Amino acid sequence: MSEFVPAYLSLLETGELVERVSEAYQHLSICDVCAWECPIDRRAGQVGVCRTGELAKVSSYGPHLGEEDPLRGWRGSGTIFFTRCNLRCQYCQNHDISQTDRGNEAAPEDIANIMLELQSLGCHNINFVSPSHVVPQILAAVLIAAQAGLRIPLVYNTGGYDSMAMLRLLDDVIDIYMPDMKYSDPDLARKYSKIRNYPSVNKLAVKEMHRQVGDLRVDENGVALRGLLVRHLVLPEGISGTEEIVRFISEEISTNTYLNLMNQYHPAYKSHQYPEIDRRISDQEYKSAVNAALKAGLLRLDQRKSRFWVIN
Repeated sequence: MSEFVPAYLSLLETGELVERVSEAYQHLSICDVCAWECPIDRRAGQVGVCRTGELAKVSSYGPHLGEEDPLRGWRGSGTIFFTRCNLRCQYCQNHDISQTDRGNEAAPEDIANIMLELQSLGCHNINFVSPSHVVPQILAAVLIAAQAGLRIPLVYNTGGYDSMAMLRLLDDVIDIYMPDMKYSDPDLARKYSKIRNYPSVNKLAVKEMHRQVGDLRVDENGVALRGLLVRHLVLPEGISGTEEIVRFISEEISTNTYLNLMNQYHPAYKSHQYPEIDRRISDQEYKSAVNAALKAGLLRLDQRKSRFWVIN
């Protein structure tokens, strides 16, 4: 296989990456950086739903061996966890990161240095976790890091509530998209994640991601180079709408989509306030989700067994 060249290096050579950064920062002044489209000026210190101003906040970073096999390889995925999230999932298992201000403000130069450090540690990729609200800052960091020698793929690891304007600016910057597809019912999305119009926004975003990068491609060692991975967390009582989501993926994305059908749900954060989700999923609920995906014709199904609960 010929040597893989990350997409962003071509934009760096042409000067287009500089223009993308400039355009992205203009969006911070009328913030439509994520699908909430808060009408505030983050460059002037105002904050919206994400509670994040002009500087991104980084909660933690490091090689991660718990990601999907094509991302983690044997040296780990170089994850950068951003503080805050544009979703309010009432059962979030990372609520200490996604729902609090824990973390340190980081200028683009700081994020770039983190990326270069992760590359030096041998990570297979740079994995931006919860990036939807800090795309301009990420683009600025990519520019700096690429100029300084970054040469590994970039992963956009998102809850799936993304701005089309930002996704278009990420075209030929991001190599691997990994969105969640959480719900097929907008009312349930509003109830459990306090988000509006999630299914329609999410479907448009995933379509755009696939248009940009196509189906997942891996190297001779099975490590991801470019393409789309989708995550779907199976929730109790059919709340996540698995049948509709796998049908959409099969019919409107690709039957060759890499789907991680996750069984790791367990009650966390505020789930005790919702009796219907205050339990783990059952063996039968997960089997039904797997059968739905197979019936839909999906060919690349990752049936992950969680460290929290392994199905017999």
